[in-house]
Amino acid sequence: MSERPALAAVLDGLVDMHVHSGPSPFPRRFDHVEAARDGARIGLRAMVAKSHHHNTQMDVLAMRGRLAEVDADVFGGIALNSTVGGLNVHAVRMCLRMGGKVVWFPTISSGRHIDCHPEDGAFPTTTVPLTLERIDIVDETGQLKPEAGEILDEIKEQGAVVNGGHMYPEYIRTLFEAAKERGIKRMVVSHPDFVIGAEPELCKELTGLGAFVEHEVGMYDPEGTQKWDPKKLLTWIEKLGPEHTVLASDFGQKSNPKPVDAWLRVSGALLDLGLSEKDLRRMVRDNPNYLLNLDA
Repeated sequence: MSERPALAAVLDGLVDMHVHSGPSPFPRRFDHVEAARDGARIGLRAMVAKSHHHNTQMDVLAMRGRLAEVDADVFGGIALNSTVGGLNVHAVRMCLRMGGKVVWFPTISSGRHIDCHPEDGAFPTTTVPLTLERIDIVDETGQLKPEAGEILDEIKEQGAVVNGGHMYPEYIRTLFEAAKERGIKRMVVSHPDFVIGAEPELCKELTGLGAFVEHEVGMYDPEGTQKWDPKKLLTWIEKLGPEHTVLASDFGQKSNPKPVDAWLRVSGALLDLGLSEKDLRRMVRDNPNYLLNLDA
């Protein structure tokens, strides 16, 4: 594809908080170093490597020799699915104290994800046989489980990001209410209209608690698997405001294009639809920069 130099300049300093590079039991296009290196095409400042199955901060530390040759910073995190023991504060503590930046509450182990993808975790298809258990953050009375509260306490202590994962919208609200009570200021709900099913009005409640709503440009890439209309993304941005919105790629899968290519295509489409460069930079650079506390 022909890249647009002016667009690359607009995206310079971009921070991608949702990159599915490898290793992973799911087929991946490239590893974390290769993803970060490719990001140089748009001046990538930082990225967060996400796995549904393991603590990616240990990957990052193991790759630090190769990463030293890359301009972008790469951070890891942990998703609280069954392969890490679910709501496992010990695993969270190790990840964050080793430099991890994001804790995703249950994604593929959430009840909502299992409702949407009942094929026992084969989303898309794992390269090795794995088991999957449902992980809920509330008890039978609807109260937040104590172990979820312990994890929030660790997130608060380490200044990390709490992400609502793929949970039911009402579970995310319960989690974020508890996070706000603890003084946590870095909260994110990812792709509210994919799997999760959070309507704009509920998302406004979440932003009222201090959360950012993360939309994935990969969903809108005409060469990706979803191919959604960018006008839909612009409508979300207009409803919630760029000050409450983060854009991320959610790419790295073997079956999808490289994240940079999606960034170029979808960002260009948004600008063509009338989004200002200032608002685009706020969502791809300033807001995620704040969430990862890069200027501390």
